[in-house]
Amino acid sequence: MIYKGEARRAALKLIFLALAAIGALAVLGFVFGWAGAVAKFLGVVLVWFALVLAVLWTLFALFALYFFRDPNAHTPDAPGLVICPGHGKIDAIDKIAESQFPGGPCHRISMFLSVIDIHVQNAPVSGRVISITHTAGKFINAMQADSAIHNENVLIGIDSTETPGEKIGVRLIAGLLARRIVPFVKAGDEVKRGQRISLIQFGSRCDLYIPLNYTVKVKVGDKAVGGETIMAAKS
Repeated sequence: MIYKGEARRAALKLIFLALAAIGALAVLGFVFGWAGAVAKFLGVVLVWFALVLAVLWTLFALFALYFFRDPNAHTPDAPGLVICPGHGKIDAIDKIAESQFPGGPCHRISMFLSVIDIHVQNAPVSGRVISITHTAGKFINAMQADSAIHNENVLIGIDSTETPGEKIGVRLIAGLLARRIVPFVKAGDEVKRGQRISLIQFGSRCDLYIPLNYTVKVKVGDKAVGGETIMAAKS
Protein backbone atom coordinates (compact mmCIF):
# COMPACT_ATOMS: atom_id res chain seq x y z
CA MET A 1 0.00 0.00 0.00
CA ILE A 2 1.18 3.51 -0.82
CA TYR A 3 3.19 5.18 1.97
CA LYS A 4 2.68 2.30 4.39
CA GLY A 5 5.58 2.29 6.86
CA GLU A 6 6.35 6.01 6.60
CA ALA A 7 5.14 6.62 10.16
CA ARG A 8 7.24 3.73 11.51
CA ARG A 9 10.31 5.10 9.73
CA ALA A 10 9.70 8.50 11.36
CA ALA A 11 9.53 6.81 14.76
CA LEU A 12 12.75 4.87 14.20
CA LYS A 13 14.54 8.04 13.10
CA LEU A 14 13.61 9.81 16.34
CA ILE A 15 14.53 6.74 18.41
CA PHE A 16 17.98 6.35 16.84
CA LEU A 17 18.76 10.07 17.02
CA ALA A 18 18.00 10.01 20.75
CA LEU A 19 20.10 6.87 21.18
CA ALA A 20 23.02 8.45 19.33
CA ALA A 21 22.90 11.48 21.64
CA ILE A 22 22.94 9.24 24.73
CA GLY A 23 25.79 7.15 23.28
CA ALA A 24 27.84 10.28 22.59
CA LEU A 25 27.31 11.40 26.20
CA ALA A 26 28.45 8.01 27.53
CA VAL A 27 31.55 8.01 25.33
CA LEU A 28 32.41 11.51 26.55
CA GLY A 29 32.09 10.28 30.12
CA PHE A 30 34.52 7.40 29.50
CA VAL A 31 36.98 9.78 27.83
CA PHE A 32 36.92 12.08 30.87
CA GLY A 33 37.39 9.03 33.10
CA TRP A 34 40.91 8.56 31.71
CA ALA A 35 41.94 12.14 32.58
CA GLY A 36 42.74 13.86 35.90
CA ALA A 37 40.76 13.59 39.13
CA VAL A 38 38.32 16.41 38.41
CA ALA A 39 37.76 15.24 34.86
CA LYS A 40 37.40 11.67 36.10
CA PHE A 41 34.67 12.70 38.53
CA LEU A 42 32.91 14.57 35.73
CA GLY A 43 33.24 11.47 33.56
CA VAL A 44 31.59 9.27 36.21
CA VAL A 45 28.73 11.77 36.49
CA LEU A 46 28.26 11.78 32.72
CA VAL A 47 28.24 7.98 32.53
CA TRP A 48 25.60 7.70 35.27
CA PHE A 49 23.59 10.47 33.62
CA ALA A 50 23.77 8.56 30.34
CA LEU A 51 22.50 5.42 32.10
CA VAL A 52 19.51 7.33 33.49
CA LEU A 53 18.85 8.74 30.02
CA ALA A 54 19.07 5.22 28.59
CA VAL A 55 16.20 4.14 30.82
CA LEU A 56 14.20 7.18 29.75
CA TRP A 57 15.12 6.42 26.12
CA THR A 58 13.63 2.94 26.46
CA LEU A 59 10.34 4.45 27.62
CA PHE A 60 10.52 7.02 24.83
CA ALA A 61 11.19 4.32 22.22
CA LEU A 62 8.16 2.32 23.35
CA PHE A 63 5.97 5.43 23.27
CA ALA A 64 7.27 6.48 19.85
CA LEU A 65 6.52 3.07 18.35
CA TYR A 66 3.01 3.24 19.82
CA PHE A 67 2.45 6.86 18.78
CA PHE A 68 3.52 6.30 15.17
CA ARG A 69 1.31 3.23 14.70
CA ASP A 70 -0.43 3.15 11.32
CA PRO A 71 -3.12 0.46 10.87
CA ASN A 72 -4.67 -0.19 7.48
CA ALA A 73 -7.99 1.60 6.98
CA HIS A 74 -11.16 -0.25 5.96
CA THR A 75 -12.43 2.49 3.65
CA PRO A 76 -16.09 2.52 2.50
CA ASP A 77 -16.38 2.38 -1.28
CA ALA A 78 -19.96 3.58 -1.79
CA PRO A 79 -20.27 6.57 -4.16
CA GLY A 80 -20.89 10.13 -3.01
CA LEU A 81 -19.05 9.91 0.32
CA VAL A 82 -16.36 12.02 1.97
CA ILE A 83 -14.26 10.03 4.43
CA CYS A 84 -12.54 11.32 7.54
CA PRO A 85 -8.91 12.32 6.87
CA GLY A 86 -7.74 12.05 10.49
CA HIS A 87 -8.11 10.17 13.76
CA GLY A 88 -9.51 12.30 16.57
CA LYS A 89 -12.46 13.88 18.34
CA ILE A 90 -14.70 16.19 16.30
CA ASP A 91 -15.11 19.44 18.21
CA ALA A 92 -16.36 21.91 15.60
CA ILE A 93 -18.75 21.77 12.63
CA ASP A 94 -19.69 24.99 10.87
CA LYS A 95 -19.95 26.79 7.54
CA ILE A 96 -17.16 29.17 6.61
CA ALA A 97 -15.79 31.03 3.61
CA GLU A 98 -12.37 29.43 3.10
CA SER A 99 -10.44 31.78 0.82
CA GLN A 100 -7.39 29.59 0.13
CA PHE A 101 -9.06 26.31 -0.77
CA PRO A 102 -11.68 25.53 -1.93
CA GLY A 103 -12.01 29.30 -2.34
CA GLY A 104 -15.53 29.97 -1.12
CA PRO A 105 -18.30 28.87 1.25
CA CYS A 106 -17.98 25.30 2.52
CA HIS A 107 -18.64 22.99 5.45
CA ARG A 108 -15.75 22.83 7.92
CA ILE A 109 -15.36 19.81 10.17
CA SER A 110 -12.53 20.18 12.67
CA MET A 111 -11.04 17.50 14.90
CA PHE A 112 -8.43 17.50 17.64
CA LEU A 113 -5.75 14.79 17.61
CA SER A 114 -4.43 14.05 21.10
CA VAL A 115 -1.03 12.48 21.75
CA ILE A 116 -2.67 9.04 22.03
CA ASP A 117 -4.41 9.27 18.64
CA ILE A 118 -3.02 7.98 15.35
CA HIS A 119 -1.36 10.82 13.46
CA VAL A 120 -1.32 9.55 9.87
CA GLN A 121 -3.90 11.26 7.62
CA ASN A 122 -5.90 9.71 4.77
CA ALA A 123 -7.37 11.06 1.54
CA PRO A 124 -11.07 11.91 2.05
CA VAL A 125 -11.88 11.28 -1.63
CA SER A 126 -10.18 10.00 -4.73
CA GLY A 127 -8.75 12.75 -6.86
CA ARG A 128 -5.73 14.79 -7.88
CA VAL A 129 -3.71 16.88 -5.47
CA ILE A 130 -3.74 20.34 -7.03
CA SER A 131 -2.09 22.34 -4.26
CA ILE A 132 -0.08 22.00 -1.07
CA THR A 133 0.15 25.34 0.74
CA HIS A 134 2.40 25.80 3.77
CA THR A 135 1.64 28.73 6.08
CA ALA A 136 4.11 29.66 8.80
CA GLY A 137 2.71 30.54 12.21
CA LYS A 138 2.78 29.92 15.94
CA PHE A 139 2.73 26.67 17.90
CA ILE A 140 0.01 27.44 20.43
CA ASN A 141 -2.29 24.80 21.88
CA ALA A 142 -4.31 23.20 19.07
CA MET A 143 -7.24 22.27 21.31
CA GLN A 144 -9.08 25.38 20.09
CA ALA A 145 -10.80 25.00 16.71
CA ASP A 146 -9.67 28.47 15.59
CA SER A 147 -5.98 27.62 16.06
CA ALA A 148 -5.67 27.33 12.26
CA ILE A 149 -5.83 31.13 12.16
CA HIS A 150 -2.63 31.42 14.19
CA ASN A 151 -0.72 28.15 13.96
CA GLU A 152 1.65 26.77 11.36
CA ASN A 153 -0.33 24.61 8.95
CA VAL A 154 -0.33 22.83 5.60
CA LEU A 155 -3.42 22.91 3.37
CA ILE A 156 -3.80 20.04 0.90
CA GLY A 157 -6.25 20.76 -1.93
CA ILE A 158 -7.79 17.82 -3.79
CA ASP A 159 -9.75 18.02 -7.03
CA SER A 160 -12.18 15.10 -6.75
CA THR A 161 -12.35 12.55 -9.54
CA GLU A 162 -15.38 10.93 -7.90
CA THR A 163 -17.41 14.06 -8.71
CA PRO A 164 -15.39 16.05 -11.26
CA GLY A 165 -15.04 19.71 -10.44
CA GLU A 166 -15.60 19.35 -6.71
CA LYS A 167 -12.82 20.52 -4.43
CA ILE A 168 -12.06 19.02 -1.01
CA GLY A 169 -9.52 20.56 1.36
CA VAL A 170 -7.57 19.04 4.26
CA ARG A 171 -5.72 21.40 6.60
CA LEU A 172 -3.02 19.93 8.86
CA ILE A 173 -2.45 22.18 11.86
CA ALA A 174 0.57 22.15 14.16
CA GLY A 175 0.05 22.42 17.90
CA LEU A 176 1.96 22.97 21.12
CA LEU A 177 3.91 19.72 20.65
CA ALA A 178 3.34 19.05 16.96
CA ARG A 179 6.17 20.94 15.31
CA ARG A 180 6.49 18.98 12.09
CA ILE A 181 3.93 18.33 9.37
CA VAL A 182 5.05 15.78 6.78
CA PRO A 183 2.98 15.58 3.56
CA PHE A 184 3.55 12.30 1.73
CA VAL A 185 1.98 13.61 -1.47
CA LYS A 186 2.82 16.53 -3.74
CA ALA A 187 0.92 18.66 -6.22
CA GLY A 188 -0.02 16.62 -9.29
CA ASP A 189 -0.26 13.29 -7.46
CA GLU A 190 -3.32 11.09 -7.91
CA VAL A 191 -4.75 9.74 -4.66
CA LYS A 192 -7.34 7.10 -3.83
CA ARG A 193 -9.96 7.46 -1.13
CA GLY A 194 -8.46 6.27 2.17
CA GLN A 195 -4.85 6.44 0.93
CA ARG A 196 -2.25 7.75 3.36
CA ILE A 197 -1.37 11.35 2.49
CA SER A 198 0.49 12.87 5.47
CA LEU A 199 1.78 12.67 9.03
CA ILE A 200 1.67 15.18 11.88
CA GLN A 201 4.16 14.45 14.64
CA PHE A 202 2.58 14.57 18.12
CA GLY A 203 -0.57 16.48 19.23
CA SER A 204 -2.32 18.50 16.52
CA ARG A 205 -5.53 19.32 14.62
CA CYS A 206 -7.02 18.43 11.25
CA ASP A 207 -9.70 20.43 9.39
CA LEU A 208 -11.79 19.13 6.50
CA TYR A 209 -13.45 21.47 3.96
CA ILE A 210 -16.43 20.05 2.03
CA PRO A 211 -18.76 21.62 -0.60
CA LEU A 212 -22.14 22.80 0.70
CA ASN A 213 -24.03 20.32 -1.50
CA TYR A 214 -23.01 17.55 0.93
CA THR A 215 -24.87 16.58 4.11
CA VAL A 216 -22.65 16.28 7.17
CA LYS A 217 -23.05 12.84 8.79
CA VAL A 218 -21.13 13.37 12.03
CA LYS A 219 -21.72 15.56 15.09
CA VAL A 220 -19.59 17.36 17.65
CA GLY A 221 -18.21 14.91 20.20
CA ASP A 222 -17.92 11.98 17.79
CA LYS A 223 -14.68 10.02 17.73
CA ALA A 224 -13.62 9.72 14.10
CA VAL A 225 -11.36 7.11 12.48
CA GLY A 226 -9.13 8.21 9.62
CA GLY A 227 -9.89 6.52 6.31
CA GLU A 228 -13.09 4.93 7.69
CA THR A 229 -15.61 7.32 9.30
CA ILE A 230 -18.11 8.81 6.83
CA MET A 231 -17.99 12.58 7.32
CA ALA A 232 -20.49 13.65 4.65
CA ALA A 233 -22.59 12.32 1.79
CA LYS A 234 -24.15 13.80 -1.31
CA SER A 235 -27.38 15.63 -0.44
